[in-house]
Amino acid sequence: MKFLSESFKFLLLSAAIYAVLKVLSAGSLVSSYIQQITLYALIVTLTSLGLNVIYGYTGQFSLGHAAFYGIGAYISAYLTRLTGAENALSFLPILFVSGIASGVAGYLIGIPILRLKDDFLAIATLGFGTLVRVFLDNSDKFSDVLGGSRGFVGIPRLTNLEIAFFSTVFIILLTKNLIYSKYGLFWRCIRDDELAATSVGINTTSMKLMAFSYGCALAGIGGALYAHLYTFLHPSNFDILKSIDFLIIVIIGGMGSIAGTIYASILWVGFIEGLRIVLPVEVLDLRWVVIPILLIALMMWKPYGLISKK
Repeated sequence: MKFLSESFKFLLLSAAIYAVLKVLSAGSLVSSYIQQITLYALIVTLTSLGLNVIYGYTGQFSLGHAAFYGIGAYISAYLTRLTGAENALSFLPILFVSGIASGVAGYLIGIPILRLKDDFLAIATLGFGTLVRVFLDNSDKFSDVLGGSRGFVGIPRLTNLEIAFFSTVFIILLTKNLIYSKYGLFWRCIRDDELAATSVGINTTSMKLMAFSYGCALAGIGGALYAHLYTFLHPSNFDILKSIDFLIIVIIGGMGSIAGTIYASILWVGFIEGLRIVLPVEVLDLRWVVIPILLIALMMWKPYGLISKK
């Protein structure tokens, strides 16, 4: 009953937020740039939620999340070109096919590497992320398909407020339902003590694969939305720094906190883009000096994140 009550409140709040965003965009009360950043914040929220399942709820330290984000982006861009999708209705199946493809890729790569733990797992996922980026960057032989080092161009802009917003709301509710289910309980048990979880009969290998695949699938959906928002893809968009962005959001919001991930995603995107607006072009790169200092201060003040049960 508590879960149903919370879900109902979340849906009411989501409906109110959507109504406000719709009025602001329809009435041209905010610029197209702000509207685009709002959609990007939704995409970052959805993708970071996938990493929170992997790291925050299951304790698997992954540094290759951007690779699955990129896989979803490139697959959706290619399928859109292949099928000639030109509207939101034809884009929805492509969106979730891209997520499934990233989830399958996560499952296949997870079979060998999820035997590793802690730093070793982080290095393995980092290696996979680097492998994907280098492959995309050197795919000039497939330039007609992937664009190669020149990037993937000519992607139609199909990501709109309705698709981005309701996809994010649906994924949040689905993830919340999983967390409250027995699978979420198994994930948290594995995070807290994998040996103890094994001793009480939990198939830790299967559960870790499930969490990893699901988190990668969310990254794939986020990547598909990203591709059809900015209409251009380049391998450099999916490097280690992008994975670090998602990791920072999960840590700032609080590992194992869905609400924390939502708040941190909005704050992170708003802060980054806010500095782009406020700082002059000549000193814009100084934001990468300001941001680490603020992160250090935040971690000293809230070491477990903005919203944490600890």
